[in-house]
Amino acid sequence: MTDLHVSSEALRRQAYDVLTAARARTALLTDCVDDAELTAQHSPLMSPLVWDLAHIANQEELWLLRAVGGREALRPDIDPLYDAFEHPRAARPSLPLLAPREARTYAAEVRGRVLDLLDGARLEGDPLLSAAFAFGMVAQHEQQHDETMLITHQLRRGAAALTAPAPPPAPEDAARLPAEVLVPGGPFTMGVSHDDEPWALDNERPAHVRLVPDFFIDTVPVTCGAYRRFIEDGGYGDPRWWDPAGWAHVREHGLHAPLFWRREGGQWLRRRFGVVEPVPDDEPVLHVSWYEADAYARWAGRRLPTEAEWEKAARHDPATGRSRRHPWGDAPPGPEHANLGQRHLRPAPAGAYPAGASPLGVRQLIGDVWEWTSSDFLPYPGFVAFPYREYSEVFFGPEYKVLRGGAFAVDPVACRGTFRNWDYPVRRQIFAGFRTARDAEVTV
Repeated sequence: MTDLHVSSEALRRQAYDVLTAARARTALLTDCVDDAELTAQHSPLMSPLVWDLAHIANQEELWLLRAVGGREALRPDIDPLYDAFEHPRAARPSLPLLAPREARTYAAEVRGRVLDLLDGARLEGDPLLSAAFAFGMVAQHEQQHDETMLITHQLRRGAAALTAPAPPPAPEDAARLPAEVLVPGGPFTMGVSHDDEPWALDNERPAHVRLVPDFFIDTVPVTCGAYRRFIEDGGYGDPRWWDPAGWAHVREHGLHAPLFWRREGGQWLRRRFGVVEPVPDDEPVLHVSWYEADAYARWAGRRLPTEAEWEKAARHDPATGRSRRHPWGDAPPGPEHANLGQRHLRPAPAGAYPAGASPLGVRQLIGDVWEWTSSDFLPYPGFVAFPYREYSEVFFGPEYKVLRGGAFAVDPVACRGTFRNWDYPVRRQIFAGFRTARDAEVTV
């Protein structure tokens, strides 16, 4: 947790560390392929990797060198090329983008000047500088694009460019875990204040009280094995389970399994970062849309949790009545808590990371897979856009569904119990899975 009361030097060091970590990951994701792969568009859903590389640098220049530092623009001529709202992803390959070498040079020049700025900045007063917010925002932005670039690597058809060790196995008690956990009803604090989380983004604010009735939630995310049973029971061919728009989408596109799955020789296989392998039954299912998650939940006689239910399960401590930063407490995520930061290139088996469990025993709420909720992406009461409307406000509405919890591709700097992600309900290329919930039975 970023603490407003720590010294400016400690904040400076923290900002330096997260910026440096983000840039190291960007280099890993872009140095592992040749220039042809960097400039190619591997899917119309995604930008060429070289666009992300220069966009990261351009946003850093806009917010840190120009907005915070008041410096003269280095490359004002390229601002329109890297404006994410001006050009849709499918059109970006046709733009006169910076070549890989030029993009790297630009990014290095911006970063050198940013570190000089950070060295002398007063991290107080101005809202952008208070608690080093702008530096933390830029680091989170870069890590979010790193996740986007990792998605692009998954969509690439070439040879595997990235490797990582396997995640830890599930502990011995995983097979004995209860299928679901009762979350007691009552009020809890949802969202976060600036004082408690200075680097929180605008859609996470303000903290406010929500009343949530009793409900049950899955102890672990839905696994590939459980989802396979939905497929084998004819789930993709039965309109009873599908939202009408989802059923139309399934019919139009001929969907029959999660993205990257295929049936061959009597077994299900998947493609994962260039490697074809059997689908592991014990892993959380990945690359499913909101429509698929919702259909599975209906088939199972359950539903997706609301966003408020998810956050209460992840943060509320019934013993103290307070909302924690993470399920395990306020300590930063460590490798014992969650599968984050691209340490592994797949979810850990269901039931892993017992040290990261919530007070009620719910596991893997943070990391492994983004989790679809039933909620539309809407502002909290008292929402104020900061520092620009285009981060959150322009996306509010029923067109987007909220995802929570982060995935193995998410860096800890951009992952909190309050962090909100959102996407269209048709999206499958993202690292998304889900868990289900149900109302608690009312006894008279």
